[in-house]
Amino acid sequence: MTSQAEFPRAAGEAGASACGTIPPVPIRRTAFLAVAAALAAAAVAGLLAVRTAPAPAPGPQVRGLDDRRDVRTRYRRSLPPEAMPLFDRYVPRPVLPDDVLREFYFTRLAYSGSPYMGRGSWSVDFPKADVQFMIGLKRLLDQLDAYDYYNARQATDPELYRFPFLYSVEVGHMALREDEREALRRYLLAGGFWVIDDFWGSWEWANLERELSELLPEYRIVEIPLDHPIFHCFYDVEEILQVPNVGQGRYGGPTWEQDGYTPHVRGIFDDHGRLIVVINWNTDLGDAWEWAEDEWYPVRFSHYAYQMGVNFVVYAMSH
Repeated sequence: MTSQAEFPRAAGEAGASACGTIPPVPIRRTAFLAVAAALAAAAVAGLLAVRTAPAPAPGPQVRGLDDRRDVRTRYRRSLPPEAMPLFDRYVPRPVLPDDVLREFYFTRLAYSGSPYMGRGSWSVDFPKADVQFMIGLKRLLDQLDAYDYYNARQATDPELYRFPFLYSVEVGHMALREDEREALRRYLLAGGFWVIDDFWGSWEWANLERELSELLPEYRIVEIPLDHPIFHCFYDVEEILQVPNVGQGRYGGPTWEQDGYTPHVRGIFDDHGRLIVVINWNTDLGDAWEWAEDEWYPVRFSHYAYQMGVNFVVYAMSH
């Protein structure tokens, strides 16, 4: 039997006799065995570390009064199962708005403009934000005979006059046609009320300002003072908050987008002093309505957004 010391030489001789040209090759086992042992020890240590690691916390913990979640638990994959997925937004509408008569319809203006994220910019957050706002509105104003579902209308729709409340988002991409502009002007001067929301920064403001100057050239856009009745007709709103979109709200900020660092509530008044257009600039009330059920979205923003929305409806229905 060949000893361990003689094995390399014997193996080399066997190979030479079989192939005739292969020289003997020495095999050094010491370094190989040392590396293999180190790798095995590291693997065992890793398994033991995983087994003995403390279990994760049962859920995200509220940090401070601003209701923002800890940075380690802000990942989308960790959302609780009851939180509505991002694209699970198309709520069934069993009763069409033309089939029922109600005192109030939350009506969204389907305007013309450049595409936004592959679709019409008017439809951002639609229809979940609309439906979810109506759920809260009917709980808070339980005597209001309101339509429960979404109701999108074009400015040229002859039925638009049935709905004295209009809501629009992402107006930085708005580009009204002439017939839309004429119809919307008649609607507003006849008693309609228009709430504009969810657009940010100087570039989008410039686009809206240009559109409004062509729509209502005789009226100025002004800052609405906090003592105006629209801030106190149901809730007393003493401060203008900047409401972030759902992603930035879940992750703790920032609340601003683009160069829209400061939130504003501006408006247009007609010749009789009636407020006909409300402009929420550098803020996103719609996302706070849409994600109010999401426990990771800060509650204070949802509360504020619902207070503002309810005040808008009460003011529109009473003026």
